[in-house]
Amino acid sequence: MTQPLTYTIFNTDMGWVGLLSSAAGLRRVILPRPSAREIRQQLGTGIDQADRSPHLFQDLMKRFILYYGGHKVNFPDKLDLSGGTEFRRRVWEAARLIPYGETRSYGWIAEKIKQPEAARAVGQALGRNPLPIIVPCHRVLASGGGLGGFTSGLEMKKRLLRLEGATVTL
Repeated sequence: MTQPLTYTIFNTDMGWVGLLSSAAGLRRVILPRPSAREIRQQLGTGIDQADRSPHLFQDLMKRFILYYGGHKVNFPDKLDLSGGTEFRRRVWEAARLIPYGETRSYGWIAEKIKQPEAARAVGQALGRNPLPIIVPCHRVLASGGGLGGFTSGLEMKKRLLRLEGATVTL
């Protein structure tokens, strides 16, 4: 039997955001989009079986609104990473160690998970990150300081890094 899912869609200074959670924890975050309809589409067909429960997300919604308003916010939330392989989960947990406003390299994460030769695989795992911002993959750069990739596009990555005041050449 699958775990019951809950979701919410709400507006921030940067656009509409979506959250999806199971009983085990937060499962998915959708970065800001221009419309609630786009967020609903990005959350996928799984929300058809989910309950819309904004009251369950009140604290998290407040923190996201603050974050997208340019404030330093912590996200110590319980996560449901069951959709990822063991390798991906280790990469995502290592990325959570990167402080607000700072950046690290793909190689740094590879070292952190004790697989120093896996920088490219780290990038691929971060590309599958279901919880951007909470798992701050936007804070991970290429070894030479280049932006690397970002599933939501490099403009969004730059915007998030600027929002946090990260000291990188953009």
